[in-house]
Amino acid sequence: MKKNYRCIFFFLLIAACITVPAQAAGKQTPTKTGSQALSKDPYLGAILIDAASGKVLFEDNPDVQASPASIIKLMDLLIVLEYAQNKAISLDDTVIITAEAAKMGGSQVYLKENEQFTVEELLYALMVQSANDAAVAIALHVAGTKDAFVDLMNKKAREIGMTNTIFHSVHGLPPGKGQQADISTPRDIARLCQELLKWDALRYTSVKERPFRVDSAEPFIMRNHNHLLGNFEGCDGFKTGYYRVAGFSIAATAARKNQRAIAVVLGSENRLVRDAKAKDLLARGLTELIRTAPPVAPPPAPAVQDVAEPKKEEVPKADEKDVIEISTRMLKVVGISIGIVFLIVVVALLATRKGKKKKAFLNG
Repeated sequence: MKKNYRCIFFFLLIAACITVPAQAAGKQTPTKTGSQALSKDPYLGAILIDAASGKVLFEDNPDVQASPASIIKLMDLLIVLEYAQNKAISLDDTVIITAEAAKMGGSQVYLKENEQFTVEELLYALMVQSANDAAVAIALHVAGTKDAFVDLMNKKAREIGMTNTIFHSVHGLPPGKGQQADISTPRDIARLCQELLKWDALRYTSVKERPFRVDSAEPFIMRNHNHLLGNFEGCDGFKTGYYRVAGFSIAATAARKNQRAIAVVLGSENRLVRDAKAKDLLARGLTELIRTAPPVAPPPAPAVQDVAEPKKEEVPKADEKDVIEISTRMLKVVGISIGIVFLIVVVALLATRKGKKKKAFLNG
């Protein structure tokens, strides 16, 4: 009987040793892969910058490394826009969908092998729908292979100062067996967003909803995952990211009164918390930027044009010599006239006097 009690006690002791570590492991937060935290409440790290100058307005663990998930598609966009600007490709290029692109899962626009779309149509799919199949199709069109495009992504990251970023995919999906996760930081993502503002990126990131395959009987309606669009005044970009282990992340920008801020929230366990934090940061940043902005100089007054007075018709002045000649001529005329009048008067007086004498003689 004693042996039975000993056995029972021994088994209970073993069960307790197994249960306690298991319970402790179940309480671990945040989610980790190895020793690296991938999400946390409210977030792993965040940063807020002035888009124009890059000045940091707020930071909280801004250099923490974690997976930004689909946010890395912003690098895809930057590379394509630069290639188009340099005439290496055209946004009007026709992309023939390969089997490799068509088989991509996750968020997608359900590309089919041998379908044809322009680069620009696929960019909208990339930014609005966050389509992984579009990301692969674009990468193959630009670089020939996904690995070659990833090399372009990492090269561009180094060029623009993303010193703590390493890309392993073109789409940001969770890594498969034998693969590594894409890694970045809030500071590096903010730098990427600042670079994108030099290009026509907001044309794609500001779209809330857009049809895809517009010529089909039932176009696929793409809807943006960035819920700040239309819900936060002035928000016109950029991109969200999510997969279960990495949590929810967002890179957002908004502009008001000629001021623009960029906020990045990385690795939040809750989408609503992520969005609320991004809104709060953008509101805080815009308020500060507007308050401290130098007064805008009034536009220069339009130059006053002198209104020319109507010219008076000038009476041509006679030459001084002409005036003298005219005066002399007139004096002569006047003198002759006076002489003639005087002569007439004298003749008349003489005639009158002679007549009186004659009359007196006859009467006498």
